[in-house]
Amino acid sequence: QVQLAESGGGLVQAGGSLRLSCAASGRSFGTYTMGWFRQAPGKEREFVAAITSTTGNNPYYANSVAGRFTISRDIAKNTMYLEMNGLKPDDTATYYCAADPYWNDLITAKCLYWGQGTQVTVSS
Repeated sequence: QVQLAESGGGLVQAGGSLRLSCAASGRSFGTYTMGWFRQAPGKEREFVAAITSTTGNNPYYANSVAGRFTISRDIAKNTMYLEMNGLKPDDTATYYCAADPYWNDLITAKCLYWGQGTQVTVSS
């Protein structure tokens, strides 16, 4: 059974940092594009960051997080990370990891696999 499991969320003060992890199981995601999305209460799910497969491994960020968040992946551990620095109250949301064989499907949220989400709360 293929699963994506997020961890690392929590409560942090504005300006603080968190590191989210997304552990994949059930298959290797080395050739998949993987990414992070978030959804705040009353808002639609939005794209945060994505990283291509081992052939490119190029990161891509939403404007709202560029320069503050860093996406990375450890192919050997089948795990993806999101390092979040300079957190703001507007970053408060449930964060989801996702995976898809195709870049365009991933960044438009048409993902084959989704995790259950981890809550990030940033206090002012």
